[in-house]
Amino acid sequence: MDIITIILIIAFLIGLVIAYWVGHKAGAFKKDKWWEAELPSHRKDAIMKSRAVLGGQFSEQLAPYLPDFKHLPTECRFVGKPIDLVVFKGMDEKDINEVVFVEVKSGKSKLSPVEKKLKETIEKKRVRWEEYRIPEEITRKDEE
Repeated sequence: MDIITIILIIAFLIGLVIAYWVGHKAGAFKKDKWWEAELPSHRKDAIMKSRAVLGGQFSEQLAPYLPDFKHLPTECRFVGKPIDLVVFKGMDEKDINEVVFVEVKSGKSKLSPVEKKLKETIEKKRVRWEEYRIPEEITRKDEE
């Protein structure tokens, strides 16, 4: 190979590297400009979704005080996840005769897969009572 061919190959490779670098920088610049234009709409969307989630969470806790709610607010206990409320029917009269699990939904929202599974579990009556006693050595005060 003569020297001119080697110089042309090196020049071609250098040109290729420069072209890649310029293309990369131009693409990054375009992407940055696109994000600058899109960012406000993404922020607005995120804020709207956040408000919807917060509104839903607030509504879940407020539900016992809303019209047409079937249970007494004083007999409801908010759980949050995986079920919104547990209602202890008769608790005000100190005669609990039923426990009701309540999932609060608004609009067109549907049960999540976990909520569906919990509903199925409750409907199949796979519910039980369990008592846990704290070991005495944990609660006992040491006498000195």
